[in-house]
Amino acid sequence: MKTFVGITMFLLIGLLTAVGFGFSWQLGNGPLVGDDEQIGLGRQTVIRFSFSVAENTPKGLAAQKFAQLVKEKTNDTIKVELFPNSTLYNESDEVAALQKGSIQMIAPSFSNISEVVPEWMAMDLPFVFQNDEDVAKAFQGKIGNILMRKLELKGIVGLGFWANGFKQMTSNRGTLAHPEDFQDLKFRILPSKVIESQFRKLNVKTFPIPFNQVYRSMESGQVDGGENTISNIYSKKMYQVQKYLTISNHAYLGYGVLMNKVFWENLSANQQKTIDEAMQETTIWANQNAIAINLKQWNELQKIGQMNIHILTNEERDEWQQVLEPVYEEAPSYLSKELMDAVNELRRESTKQQFGLY
Repeated sequence: MKTFVGITMFLLIGLLTAVGFGFSWQLGNGPLVGDDEQIGLGRQTVIRFSFSVAENTPKGLAAQKFAQLVKEKTNDTIKVELFPNSTLYNESDEVAALQKGSIQMIAPSFSNISEVVPEWMAMDLPFVFQNDEDVAKAFQGKIGNILMRKLELKGIVGLGFWANGFKQMTSNRGTLAHPEDFQDLKFRILPSKVIESQFRKLNVKTFPIPFNQVYRSMESGQVDGGENTISNIYSKKMYQVQKYLTISNHAYLGYGVLMNKVFWENLSANQQKTIDEAMQETTIWANQNAIAINLKQWNELQKIGQMNIHILTNEERDEWQQVLEPVYEEAPSYLSKELMDAVNELRRESTKQQFGLY
């Protein structure tokens, strides 16, 4: 009997020891780390992607498309987590957060990037783009190449350019048809010397306000108006707090898609290649989709009928351009000759056709 009890106890102790060893090994070591090409064995790489607008905007939809493509192309070994509507960082602090590595990926407006790399203000120049063809030439040509090169010195890798659309003017103080209509108005702007200069020529008082605070600032009367794309006006329901809309197409709003350089360099060559492929596919889709969204939501705004809409005539557009042309005389003080030459070359080669969606 004693022998039986002894054998039983020996077996129980051995079993418990084996189970305990198994659990402690798992708890101490976590999931296996394997080659990223051996699907299922590798640890999942997470890219946190923060942006300031809603998910139903051109940027938000592009981010969703990119996340889905990365998931498919990597068999879910790389996961892109999306944080829309400034849930992590807003426009004023997202670039700094990226540089510190607090976030891995962002897609700020050209103006916000210019806070760190002033050359990006070139994309804010008034009437530099006459149509979407001009925008595509800038993204894919000399201007885009120059701007992407400038990022690396700041610890940032540029992955692509995403479109939103041409900017329009909104106001609560009357129709904006002529330059004198802007006299002494208070406008929300993005932070950019070029944009400040533009509105200074129109005798406007400017206030740089983050996008997620724009609705409240208009509703409260802190500002009388602002410039934005149709998709942003529609998605943020600015038509509820702005009575007047002028279709001016005077400037362009787009985004640089950026990644933290240290994070990028720690990815394997295969991971970088896959992310690049996903970005290229997303960008083609996104920039076509942005045009379609702005057109669709332009039609929706007209149906809603809460704004008095004025479309600039050719004569009025010429008035605006004449008043804003001196902005180009100031630009060389903060933009390089190389960049200004590329901008002026684009302007000379432009078809000079007025943007025709609206």
